[in-house]
Amino acid sequence: MRVLHVITGLAAGGAEQQLRQLLPRLPADCAVVTLTNPGIVAEAIARDGIRVIDLGMRGNRDLTALPRLVRLIRDGRYDVVHTHLYRAAVYGRIAARLAGVRAVVSTEHSLGDDRIEGRRRSASVRALYLATERLGTVTIAVSRTVERRLVDWGVPPERIVLIPNGIVAEEFRYDGRLRDRTRAAWGVGADTVVVGAVGRLEPGKRVDVLIRALARIPRTVLVIVGDGSARSTLTRLAHAAGVADRVVFTGETAEVRPLLCGMDVVASASPEETFGLAILEALACGLPAVQVTCPALDELLPEAAPRVVRVPCEVETFAEHLAAAVPAATRREPPPAVQHYAIDRLAIDVATLYERARDRLASPPGPGNRHQAHPLEDRVL
Repeated sequence: MRVLHVITGLAAGGAEQQLRQLLPRLPADCAVVTLTNPGIVAEAIARDGIRVIDLGMRGNRDLTALPRLVRLIRDGRYDVVHTHLYRAAVYGRIAARLAGVRAVVSTEHSLGDDRIEGRRRSASVRALYLATERLGTVTIAVSRTVERRLVDWGVPPERIVLIPNGIVAEEFRYDGRLRDRTRAAWGVGADTVVVGAVGRLEPGKRVDVLIRALARIPRTVLVIVGDGSARSTLTRLAHAAGVADRVVFTGETAEVRPLLCGMDVVASASPEETFGLAILEALACGLPAVQVTCPALDELLPEAAPRVVRVPCEVETFAEHLAAAVPAATRREPPPAVQHYAIDRLAIDVATLYERARDRLASPPGPGNRHQAHPLEDRVL
């Protein structure tokens, strides 16, 4: 089976890293098209031996990208087109149908309560999403939270399949030597508590809460992993709060393991998430976590992740819980939640869905999902 993945961009991010980890495990001949921004994840995918094509799209309304994508799909004779993120879903679904591919799968990674892929969920954005959704075969929701949001937004429940994200736990295992090297690079001593924040630096992630909390905690360093539009604002805030000497901005990285090894606790003040990969990866490294919401864990029993504390998005509360962290040169074993979300399970479920999508079926890939198999009617442009 030949599968073309279409994604909005390939800078460091949860959806992008998820695709990188999934591709080598799929029993299919895969290629990837990035509409724009072929960043460090594109380089990592290419190193894995998978073809990556940069479509060179110049903006959301660059309609010249559509015929180029149609030709690429048609020339590649793909059996399935799998889209990731909002812009790629809109253009990819249309292009696939124009190219004659009817098995079109979309993974919804980024649908929040009031935003999708960083843009506000306006009436026009919703209308375009729903119009192109009907050109696809099925939409994968990465969590029950996303499934609920899709239904609330108007996607028929029978066109949604719940397939949670997965991680490669071994890629995040703790290594004491990495800890020592990483902390030396940061200029951090063995007795200093290091709080980590991993993710895109956008206003909705509320990293500002962690910086303000840091100002109330002595002898603690905050390491911020990622990049985005809010970086300059956060840098100014760190200076204004008097903690610039205790905040480390690492920028984007496709290799987060050494950084996790150097941390003592991971924090996320984001009040709206679709899955929470960063928290799950931290747990795989044996770290405790303080977070506002993480659907991957919120949808499991508390004992699946006993060292995770859920708190409101408040400076005082974060300061209180992060102040209780202690330097940890050793780690505990990853909790059961890590194995629950194994990447191999994800790959099996997605591959099974491809087979059914190719036959124009939208049945769920495993016994744990709720929707029953049903034939999809033919839909044409």
